[in-house]
Amino acid sequence: MLNRETILALLKTRLNIPASNVAISALQGDASNRSYYRLHYTNENRSATMIIMELAEPEAFKKSEEAVSAASIRVDELPYINILHHLARSDVAVPELYFHDPAAGLLFLEDLGDRTLEIELKDCDDAALQRYYRLAIDELLKIQGPATRDRNRSCIAFGRAFDVPLLMWEFDHFLEYGIEARTGVSIKPGDRETIRGEFLKICETLAAEPKVFTHRDYHSRNLMVHRNRIRLLDFQDALLGPCVYDLASLLKDSYAVLEEPLVDGLIDYYLDQRSLRLVGGTSKPDRAAFRRLFDTMSIQRNLKASGRFVYIDVVKKKNHLVPYIPRTLGYVRRNLNRYNEFKKLRDGLQPYVEELRSLP
Repeated sequence: MLNRETILALLKTRLNIPASNVAISALQGDASNRSYYRLHYTNENRSATMIIMELAEPEAFKKSEEAVSAASIRVDELPYINILHHLARSDVAVPELYFHDPAAGLLFLEDLGDRTLEIELKDCDDAALQRYYRLAIDELLKIQGPATRDRNRSCIAFGRAFDVPLLMWEFDHFLEYGIEARTGVSIKPGDRETIRGEFLKICETLAAEPKVFTHRDYHSRNLMVHRNRIRLLDFQDALLGPCVYDLASLLKDSYAVLEEPLVDGLIDYYLDQRSLRLVGGTSKPDRAAFRRLFDTMSIQRNLKASGRFVYIDVVKKKNHLVPYIPRTLGYVRRNLNRYNEFKKLRDGLQPYVEELRSLP
């Protein structure tokens, strides 16, 4: 638990807030090396709150929780702050940063409440569900439009990208954890060669796509519903990638399942709005080709997520994501069955992944 006197001193000296009635409560964290607290206090007879993010190691900020490609931009500040400032310049709905104490590894942030999109969806009707997802796509288009065009040289996201080696690393992460660590079965050398050969084809297809600013974890647990808006969290691993990466994260989400007709409609909404906002309505996208690319990206993204969930269980000793693995692999199964070009990959994976053997 944070030291109350330290927090009081920082509020007064750094934020000029002579707070009283201060209370600090721990919040449920994620699988990262960060801890979160809600700070309740009184200032000028008014109750207020803010969020405190604490890093496990104050100097660990230069390390990404996710693997990244070789960066061409030097990392001299906390990636969370670096990316936050960049996104805020493009009017992307990120939380306000009040103060950062590097020595203590503490960030004082705007409190966006407790209603993630995942939670909100449990209480809303179909019309509200569609409205929230359209709002999320609207924010995504700010990331892919203004935040991509603002090629600020100090933003570390522009120095790293989803290239073939990084995409293959994520596939290999699945093989190591999603198959071998999960099942205790070693992949036969010949099968591994076949599977990786098919993975490489997917990686080359995805890496060849035009790259945009990519959140990298754009899903219902990182999107907050706050004052009838969608606000973004957990963007510190941002990099450049194909436009379908964040869209696949959103619509093929491990935590919030959408019916396929709704996914189709939201992809149409994305393409229509992207055409209007980013290219001025001058081009008509090939929707069938885009859907194929989206599904290809979903295979890569969902396999990686499945492996990551096992990694978090085995290495970090946090098993709360394990129940989502069958659902996530279910997305993969349907996409592998949807296209003949993935038959060789499907046949290679099925002996090792039970969820890929059942009928769609």
